[in-house]
Amino acid sequence: MIEEYQQEQQKKTTRLRSVMDFTMGILLIILGSCFLLYNQLKLTTIFNRPHSTLDYVIGGLFIVYGAWRIYRGYKKDYFTQ
Repeated sequence: MIEEYQQEQQKKTTRLRSVMDFTMGILLIILGSCFLLYNQLKLTTIFNRPHSTLDYVIGGLFIVYGAWRIYRGYKKDYFTQ
């Protein structure tokens, strides 16, 4: 009885964490794309600063981390020991 409850809780937790990983991964990839496409999206007029090399680095890191979050959400390997 207790084991069934624990398994059900793990399933719910896994599902919730998976959805959160997918959502955060997509948001991070969008944010990273905004950093990389700063000039093309005409964001220089909004933020009133020129595009720098650091924008490429930060954008790339956001995209890599977003892809990792999506992979982790797809893998659903949260309770391994």
